Formats: sequence, structure tokens, C-alpha cells
Amino acid sequence: MAETVRADSPLKSSYRNVPAAEVQGSGLSVGQRTTRIAISSLLAADSPRSAGENAEHIRLLADSGARLPPIVVQRSTMRVIDGMHRLRAAALRGETEIEVRFFDGAEEDSFLLAVRSNIAHGLPLSQEERAAAAQRIIRSHAQWSNQAIGEVTGLDAKTIAALRRDAKDVPQLDARIGRDGRVRPVDGAQGRRLAGELMAEQPDAPLRKIAHAAGVSLGTASDVRRRIRNGQDPVPAGRQKADPQPPARYAASEDRSGTTAPRTGEQNRRVLLQKLRKDPSLRCNEAGRALLRWLEVQAVEGEDWERLLDSVPMHCAATIVELARGCSGVWQDFAAQLERRGRASA
Repeated sequence: MAETVRADSPLKSSYRNVPAAEVQGSGLSVGQRTTRIAISSLLAADSPRSAGENAEHIRLLADSGARLPPIVVQRSTMRVIDGMHRLRAAALRGETEIEVRFFDGAEEDSFLLAVRSNIAHGLPLSQEERAAAAQRIIRSHAQWSNQAIGEVTGLDAKTIAALRRDAKDVPQLDARIGRDGRVRPVDGAQGRRLAGELMAEQPDAPLRKIAHAAGVSLGTASDVRRRIRNGQDPVPAGRQKADPQPPARYAASEDRSGTTAPRTGEQNRRVLLQKLRKDPSLRCNEAGRALLRWLEVQAVEGEDWERLLDSVPMHCAATIVELARGCSGVWQDFAAQLERRGRASA
């Protein structure tokens, strides 16, 4: 059966509806327009198929005599994303050009599209190939939820969770991006505690604002407020973990009075910055003030990010994505070194 590519079912971008350090992209949709490209100018696919191309399938396509559907190619690298069997079949027919549709997204997202395309049509990926693809995506898109990765790879969320637990060198994030593009805390109890902290600091803040800042639903924020007013813990007893430990990236810290600050994440950067600005050991020296300025630049509110995203010309998107991810990597290294120093001095 000939492989086809649907342009009307784009994969959600890993940048969509993500606040702070994430960057919004144009989605993983493939361009509608087609063009004929010299076969010799194309690079082989970064395929999720561990066994490579199927010679029998290529021969069937070549002998069919039917018009081959366009293949999908990443414009920036001219690497085939989907359609290597069609490409080989065209070459076997003696053709020198092939019809192409371009993908203009980031290079790391092209593998996502390749996996999604091979799940949807053509020769199916084996269970082992899907698992291997999932392991790679867990490393490249650690911010995606298990359900989102499962949707791309055709595996269930429990399988993705097991693969994530076994994976090494994967950032331990306290929030992930779901299939709908919304950011939610990995630990629901954490979101409730954060909502309680924000309510204590801003008792007159609207519930919708609290819910957005804490990454919880409006109903959860309402329940947290009700529980606090009744003198109860924001987290119901059944959802509390015994001796919960925050991940290393968001390890608890101590303020100058010796009180341990609660576990925090990306959603309460503003609260943390307010505390840091008051610390004389930072604001009373040039290096400390420079650090605060850099942190403040990163702590842009969601609406400000939307305005920035809307101002980016699409022909600059790939470059800005690369720079943004590079800056993110620098901050990750900075955080890791700071954690090591903290453990060494403990």
C-alpha cells in the first residue's frame, strides 16, 4: 500500500502554549505546496526504523506504476523525513526528480514528525522501534507529558512512564506539557501547595490568576481556597506522599532566617525573585545585581511572551529557536554547577 501524508492533521508543536523559557513554533504541520526536487540533492532519512528500508516494499512501489505521493523533506537540511521507500522506488524507476513537500520546523522536531508519520501509514513500526523512538523523544522533549509522547509513538502513557523512569540523563521537571499544549505539574500536590502559597502572599488575587500561576485548574484553586479557609491542608490526605523529596533541580532552599522554603517550580519565579531582590548579599554587590537582572529577563510573564512570539518573523523562527535552546542549555549548566557546589559545601 502506498504511503500518504496528511497535511490536515498537524502534530502539536513542543513550543505551543508554553510560558517562560519555551518558544512557540509554527507546529509540526507540513507545507501544502509541492515541488519537484532532484533526487541526488536529498539526504537519507533519520529514520525510526532500526531495520532500515524494506527492499520488497520498494520493489512493489516501483512496479506498481502508480504516481507516488509527495515525500516530506526538511527544508533547512534537505533530509527526508517521511518517504524513503518512495524515494528509492522513484530511483529504481530511473526517475531523477521526485515530488516533495517541505517541513520548516526545527531539526529535532523532524524526528517527531517521522515517527508520527510512520505510525499513521505505510509499513508499521515494530513495538521495539516505537519504544526506541520514545526513548529518544523522552531525552529531546523531556518537557512533554507521557500522554503527549505516547500519542506520537503509538504507545500508552504507562509504557512511556516506565521508559522515562529507566532513562538516564533526563531532566527531572516539575511540570510537563500535555497533548492540549497546557503546562501541568507532574505532582498535583505541588500545584496545590503552590496555589496555597500564592493565596497567602496575594489574598485578594482572583482565583483565575492563582490557578494560572500555579498551573492548576480553576476548580482545584477553588478547592484549595476552601480548604485553607477551613483550616485544612491544601493537599487532601490521600494525595500526600510520605516524606516527599523535591527533585534536585528544585531542591528546597533556606532563607536567611533558617526557614526552609517550600518546593517551587517555574510557575512561581516571580515570588522567588521578590525574595532574592531583598537579599543584601545579592543586591549590595555588582555581580549579585547582574545575576538578578539576568534572572529578571528570564522571568517574563505569559502575556509578554505571547507578544514576543507574535513579533517573530517566521523566516527567523528556526534561528531564534536554536538561540533560545542554547540559552536554556547554558542556564541548565549553571544550575547544575550551582547544585554541585551546594552539595559540596553542605
